[in-house]
Amino acid sequence: MHRSRVTVVALLIALAVVALGSPSHADPPQGKGPDPALRADQAVFHFLLEHHKDIQRTVKKLDNGVETLTESDQPEVAKKIQEHVAAMHQRVKDGKGLRFWDELFVAIFKNHAKIAMTVEKTEKGVRVKETSDDPFTVKLIQAHAEVVSRFVKYGFDEARKVHAVPAADPETKSRFISPVIKGYGPVVPMPDTEELPKKGTKVVFDVAAVNKDPAKPLPGLERAAVLLNLAGVAGLKPGDIEVTVILHSDATSAALDDDAYRTLTGKDHPHAELMERLKEAGVKFLVCGQSLERKKLDVKKVRAEVKVAASAVSAVINLQARGFAFVPAH
Repeated sequence: MHRSRVTVVALLIALAVVALGSPSHADPPQGKGPDPALRADQAVFHFLLEHHKDIQRTVKKLDNGVETLTESDQPEVAKKIQEHVAAMHQRVKDGKGLRFWDELFVAIFKNHAKIAMTVEKTEKGVRVKETSDDPFTVKLIQAHAEVVSRFVKYGFDEARKVHAVPAADPETKSRFISPVIKGYGPVVPMPDTEELPKKGTKVVFDVAAVNKDPAKPLPGLERAAVLLNLAGVAGLKPGDIEVTVILHSDATSAALDDDAYRTLTGKDHPHAELMERLKEAGVKFLVCGQSLERKKLDVKKVRAEVKVAASAVSAVINLQARGFAFVPAH
């Protein structure tokens, strides 16, 4: 038998065998239809879903994880199990994951670096051992193993469901998750709804209002985080959507660096962390030069990630002319 070490996330997906979605969830949300590679991968796991009754699976719980054996007595099904593993491994290498709308799989991806895994290819399928030194990650591994067993037992009926993360995770006491902008703009995955975010979208958020609680980030920044998190649960990457935030009016001071903001208000910058996370996700920031002048704020004290525009109105007009959708966040 052939032994191989595989990328953790690849195996988590590969272990699922039939876990990666039903026809209603598998197609990419970009609106352009799946590429040939995705269609091929879909065909394999749809085949496994259809033949779930031909798959046998056993799970042995360990103190630090699980051992599983997933096989089929039908040669064609066994071959598809192994083919699925290889395809998912490549998909993870390329950064083309699946099942971003399922809370449990989002949590597994988030904790993948804490998981050790070995895979043994058998004549009829695969044998896998998953372990971790992190107690919560052990719970994730065991919860995942149970869900995979339900995929094998119920096929498409189970694959259409969203699966909860173990209650021990303090971030998942509700169905709201923040897969892209961690800690901000939480959303509920809704894979069966209309008008999911589309790849290639361009958006300009016109941010003028401050939060009633001055210790909290601008509501307009939160709205940008919501959009990016919605895109994330829909399977898009941050770079698939182009977002620009324009700061003006009462929100102008958010453009200042930490020291200047503290000098102006006597308080720490409440927007800095969220702005940094948005920047890391590719969001661009502009501040209205006219607002800076009217509020007597030093243009030299503007944050490094924020560029000064001649005015908010001219920036909005120019961006709309370049295909950006206008979202007021006043």
